Amino acid sequence: MEGHEGVLVLGRVAGASVAVMKGRAHFYEGWALEDVAFPVRVLAALGVGTLIVTAAVGSVRPSLKPGSLVALSDHINLMGANPLRGPHDAALGERFVSLTAAYDPKLRALAKRLAKREGMTVKEGVYVAMPGPSYETPAEIRMARVIGGHVVGMSTVPEVIAARQAGLRVLALTLVTNLGAGLSPHAATHEEVLEVAEKARVSFGRLLRRVLAEVGVEDAEGDRGP
Repeated sequence: MEGHEGVLVLGRVAGASVAVMKGRAHFYEGWALEDVAFPVRVLAALGVGTLIVTAAVGSVRPSLKPGSLVALSDHINLMGANPLRGPHDAALGERFVSLTAAYDPKLRALAKRLAKREGMTVKEGVYVAMPGPSYETPAEIRMARVIGGHVVGMSTVPEVIAARQAGLRVLALTLVTNLGAGLSPHAATHEEVLEVAEKARVSFGRLLRRVLAEVGVEDAEGDRGP
């Protein structure tokens, strides 16, 4: 789909072995959530120890402007489904997975510290997952804010749940690309999302390289791959 190449790249970044998925499958494309989560399960089977998720998100709070970076601290799943639903395969992990600390607090602190060195600010926030593909209504944005959300999107949560089932550490770094409906005088468009993402590409990439370098050292010391 547009903006998602669907390419897997293997290599090394800043000394760390990485597997980079350029694009992902989405629930709104008609895939079942277990299919959306499948690439993460493959990476876990290959020995990956840390999953770093990136995503473009909409803001549900006026203080989070387009261009803001948000490290997820939690999520609210409003997709109406869960990738762990259905027959259980014990090889994938436990059936009933705790999501108390789904987003690793140490990795969030690391990202914020490294961002500060780059003159960047990374805030923390709660991700509200919607099924899509239509953008949210003004009422849905107000609801997301009332229930404790900071940003909204149509991905990320299925992969994070599967990653936690597999025992992976998770860091989710998101880029606010637009204000939610009702917070801006104009309606959000996919072109706007891509434009803001492109503007942040260099600085965001620089931060990711720093994070990968640090995580690679940590995982090497713990005998786990990134």
